[in-house]
Amino acid sequence: MSDSRTADLARAEGLIGEALAASPNSPLAHFTKCEILRASGRFSEAIPEFETVLAIDRNNAWVLFALAHCKLNTGLIAQVIPIVERAIRLSPRDPNIALMYYYRIGEIDLLQSRVDEAILWLEKARGANPEYSFIHAFPAAAYGLSGKPERAAAELAEARRLQREGSYSSIARLRKGFFGVSKNLALFEATFFAGLRKAGMPEE
Repeated sequence: MSDSRTADLARAEGLIGEALAASPNSPLAHFTKCEILRASGRFSEAIPEFETVLAIDRNNAWVLFALAHCKLNTGLIAQVIPIVERAIRLSPRDPNIALMYYYRIGEIDLLQSRVDEAILWLEKARGANPEYSFIHAFPAAAYGLSGKPERAAAELAEARRLQREGSYSSIARLRKGFFGVSKNLALFEATFFAGLRKAGMPEE
């Protein structure tokens, strides 16, 4: 949301270094450093920082959500669901539970080809908060893989309506927006993109 993102992140990193020098055991200062690293795409560096925060404040559900995000983006997919399940136990009435937790479990199940389980979690996420395009795009892929083309097409149409910027117009355009490690891209190709093709999304 900044016109000077790189400079702002660099300034934030300098300031948080000063804060940690003054208060090295502050969980808030460590968490802020984690978020700066995460915003910078330095996921591998963020993971031990998040674990430092959890050693001080083990019941922080938001830290667990952010840690799970970093694990996903470093290819440690098998570790993601247990972290998210722990966050759900800590914050079962979280107002963002659909976007932060239900969706993430459904995404990981889909990437690991557990399509039926993915549908259950993604439907739960969509039912709790249907106002985001990706909450429909992932069920579209899951329905496509499960042999339900009409439901897949309906979800894809809703994702397109909500996005309004053409992100779901083609596989090629969607692939350009992908960020993460190459291992994850292979999983997305085999599941998410494959399912969207079955939902009717063209290549170009």
